[in-house]
Amino acid sequence: MLSPARILLQAGGPLLALGRHTPFTLQRLLIERCMLRLFADPVADGRFDCLRSRWLRLEVSDLGLAWNLTRGRFGLQLNERAPADLVIRGNWREFLLLASRHEDPDTLFFRRRLTIEGDTELGLEIKNLIDSLDPDDLPPRLWRTLRWLGAEVVTEERSPVPAQPV
Repeated sequence: MLSPARILLQAGGPLLALGRHTPFTLQRLLIERCMLRLFADPVADGRFDCLRSRWLRLEVSDLGLAWNLTRGRFGLQLNERAPADLVIRGNWREFLLLASRHEDPDTLFFRRRLTIEGDTELGLEIKNLIDSLDPDDLPPRLWRTLRWLGAEVVTEERSPVPAQPV
């Protein structure tokens, strides 16, 4: 029997992939508003200042989605085609593992589940930034959901693959 988390994960890929058909202006509006709420304190504390006048491109390969992120005058900002100083690329489940803290950035990069290209100094600053963010600053329901789904990804990865009939 499938658990609710596994059902959500199985539906996640096809549903999230629909995002690539959403106009970038709408993506930007939604994501920037979420970032404004979720990262208000770290932005105000200057922890995102490493992105001032620099661009980080996040590519979710299996969904066909990508965003360029910078620290602008009014907080974190997205752009569709800014020249990236650093590119972090991976599948959505790897980003979920990272966000849920079920895998650390070093492990995901070392195993090539996330790839990084470009300015290595900025890459190290971004890795340190990720490590410095306190998940307890997230809304509790969001953090519990991330942990729950991330745990299911880990469980899926550890379960043996059923043998295929010959």
